[in-house]
Amino acid sequence: MKVPYLFAVLLALSAPSFGAEPPPPANRYAASIVPAERFEVGGMLVERHGQRGTPLILVPGLASGAWVWQDTLRQFAGEHVIYVVTLPGFDGRAPGPGKPMEAAQQALRELIVSRKLAKPVLIGHSLGGTLAIALAEQEPDLVGGVVTIDGLPVFPTTESVPPAQRAQMAEGMKARLAGIKPEAFAAQQQQYMRGIGVTDMSRADELAKLSANSDPAAVVQYMGDTLALDLRAGLAKIKAPVLVIAPYFDVDAEGAGITQDMKTGYYKSLMQGTPKVTVVAVSPARHFAMFDQPQQVADAIRAYLKSL
Repeated sequence: MKVPYLFAVLLALSAPSFGAEPPPPANRYAASIVPAERFEVGGMLVERHGQRGTPLILVPGLASGAWVWQDTLRQFAGEHVIYVVTLPGFDGRAPGPGKPMEAAQQALRELIVSRKLAKPVLIGHSLGGTLAIALAEQEPDLVGGVVTIDGLPVFPTTESVPPAQRAQMAEGMKARLAGIKPEAFAAQQQQYMRGIGVTDMSRADELAKLSANSDPAAVVQYMGDTLALDLRAGLAKIKAPVLVIAPYFDVDAEGAGITQDMKTGYYKSLMQGTPKVTVVAVSPARHFAMFDQPQQVADAIRAYLKSL
């Protein structure tokens, strides 16, 4: 089954003497909500919002930053203390040393422990959802809940690939994209956002400008690590309830003969073994469902939080 997922694979100067050209309009999707606190954990930027309630940790996906979660913040900051993270290499952040997926999992764990967060709910998009699943497997007693928006324990359509071949695929992908230039990366981001990211083309172009602000080499490294990953063997270790939000866009799916029920069923099969898991479809929406259907996503998250 062909399932869009994860691959995302960036000024005005002075005018004549009669005055300067006006600056370009601000990107309407850029992060604009001022946090109560900003700090770093293990190279990961953390922004805190809100004062009370069950803590939420929002983890953006590939090549994304806090701008992904602006609507979610508006919806939930009055009810929860929220920690929005930005991973090294994304959204203008410098890449970190070592293996980025392992480092990200360690940084998330350190955030929970250092801040003494009691059973936080991890809400991740794409790569961020995969990281939330990984941490819930590794530290089941630390995590109170997992919400993943189009993020899964294994890269869709590769679930039958043997581990050795999966590793070869990941290394081959890294080799093909090694040394990609910023201009090519920006064009790739625009193509991705228009074809897989969101349904509205004007929104796609603005979001592509934001995602292109990430370090191309870091993005390629995260992509390869995710492609090589298969977390399904550890799903049974997760103690927290898991909500998977599955975007569905009929214009994309019907040509391939994929119904909404087929897609949610496929996602359930990839999560098989998880003790408590629910898969909810959001439609019409592409990979960045929080932009295409912000209220549907918020409603699904709110219902899930009330069920804990």
